[in-house]
Amino acid sequence: MQQAARAPSARTQPGAPQPRARVVANAGLFGISFPFLKAGPPKPSKAEARAEAKNQLLERIATLDRGAKASEDDKADVDRLASELEALNPTPKPLAAPELLSGKWRLLYTTSASILATNRPPFLRPQGPIYQTIDAERLKARNNESFPFYNQVTADLTPLGPNKVAVQFKTFTLLRLINITAPPQAKGELAVTYLDEDLRISRGDKGNLFVLDMADREARLEGQ
Repeated sequence: MQQAARAPSARTQPGAPQPRARVVANAGLFGISFPFLKAGPPKPSKAEARAEAKNQLLERIATLDRGAKASEDDKADVDRLASELEALNPTPKPLAAPELLSGKWRLLYTTSASILATNRPPFLRPQGPIYQTIDAERLKARNNESFPFYNQVTADLTPLGPNKVAVQFKTFTLLRLINITAPPQAKGELAVTYLDEDLRISRGDKGNLFVLDMADREARLEGQ
């Protein structure tokens, strides 16, 4: 008995479209990839990356007593996190942004042994907040301790670049009572390596790192 002829399948019919899954699979055999077909998490924006880096740095320094309790490993890790945030700096020319740079900044962390007085017994170290007031319009600065000694030092600033100043210390005040004129060699340099509305990172010419947050945006140094 004669068998009925089979109709040609879509696979063998000339001009018939191939199934999409088959095309993608076969294309893969030839090393062709289709990244638009691969779902993945969206890349964070620069602002989101900056906020995350900022939170990581602040969390890391929160238990280090402004750096007085930091081990060498702690210091290296903090420096790494600070560098990551510095790479996302939204204000590369801070001297051209006095509205952000000026004000009274509170010290959160430093590697400066002289500021932390780590060579003294703990009861002879600054116990209260340590502040740095910058008046970018007048090119003045003042560092001051609070309880228990209330020592402070004033300084004149000279721009050396868009984010760097020379610091010439002028007057040291001890216990709020004794004023000592700073010698000419009492000077240094300071670079602002990160600046936003409420956080600043600076690096000194002796390799010290400083992390500060804004305490009083309106503070200025009139008459200094």
